[in-house]
Amino acid sequence: MIDAPVASSSTQAIAKELDDARKRGPLQTIAIPPSPAILERMRNAMASAEPDLNEIANIATSDVAMSAQLIKSANSPAYNTGQPVQTIGQAMNRLGLDITAAEMTRFIVAHALPVRSAQLTRFWERSSKRAVAMGFIATKLPGMSLDVAHTYGLFCHVGMPVMLQSVRGYAGTLVEANARIDRSFIATENANHRTDHAVVGALVARMWKLSPTVMAAIRRHHDLDMLGNDGDDAEMHTLVATGLVAEHLMRRHEGLDADADWKQHKERVQAWLLVDDDELSHWEDELAPLLDIT
Repeated sequence: MIDAPVASSSTQAIAKELDDARKRGPLQTIAIPPSPAILERMRNAMASAEPDLNEIANIATSDVAMSAQLIKSANSPAYNTGQPVQTIGQAMNRLGLDITAAEMTRFIVAHALPVRSAQLTRFWERSSKRAVAMGFIATKLPGMSLDVAHTYGLFCHVGMPVMLQSVRGYAGTLVEANARIDRSFIATENANHRTDHAVVGALVARMWKLSPTVMAAIRRHHDLDMLGNDGDDAEMHTLVATGLVAEHLMRRHEGLDADADWKQHKERVQAWLLVDDDELSHWEDELAPLLDIT
């Protein structure tokens, strides 16, 4: 996960909003877990023009469960090209550096922010699927960074488990927000807690030093009326739009109806991404095998 070199004026404004809320607003009481040291090591290894493959392999082998997950992924139907792999080196060669880094990031983040709640039983499973879907879509959109797309997909709703751990009554808010039809999910969060998971998730991204564009997209991912209308960060708009497409394709894969955001903003999203219904249908077919194994 490599930070963007320059933050746009819109991402700078969001960073200032978060800093102010952290000092004087409702975010003062939100406990943000520190970024795991092992994640920092991996980001440093990936940051150079020629990533340090030996360091990445050392990180992978430092945790037996993470090693096992990489080997399992490399032997899955999506990547299996013959003989089963048996070592981390073989797994990295088969997966490639980007997929290896993505798999390791998902493992590290899920273990750094464990979710033990009936309301979020599939949180990291769905986050992993969203990250896979985002990475897939990134290969279809010219100029879109796979790393940034994957990171956004993984962290998009990270504010939820953080709020669950540190905000009294948030478990009940999750139940209420999912049940209400008279107002949006984040409107219910704000009514009960004076903040919401988009704001808290953006704060996690800021404190963990993720890309400013990822931070801004997390903050704005429910502000879908913005697409194409305001701000100077086209990449942030594309991340938000792609995230909604990823969510829609995931729901289709799970046999669920389209959610309210997709029904309301489908045309705006497709117009921004220059993607028609036929292309979405092709993406759905290609993505399905990847979601099956995630």
